[in-house]
Amino acid sequence: MSERNPILQEVAQAFRDNGLTAAITALIGGTIALLVAVTRRAFTNDAMLARLDRELGQERNRVDHQRAEDRKADADRLERIEADIRAMRDLMFEAFQRGRTD
Repeated sequence: MSERNPILQEVAQAFRDNGLTAAITALIGGTIALLVAVTRRAFTNDAMLARLDRELGQERNRVDHQRAEDRKADADRLERIEADIRAMRDLMFEAFQRGRTD
């Protein structure tokens, strides 16, 4: 505790000797520190937004690609179903025609 007193006394003496100069220096230093923090935060947010935009674009592309694949699979399945229906219709028509000629 005896070490603190001389330090506090030196700080108090420095403020007494250079009070206005220390206050102006602290104000300028604080302002610069605040500007640096705001600028860093702004660039960090811009970088984060750019990254999120990239990731969102990639996700949209992935979803679009998946939808295209799903549509193609659905179209293929529908084509197979229609082919089966046509085949059954033709088979039933042939059976009906044979039944009438017999």
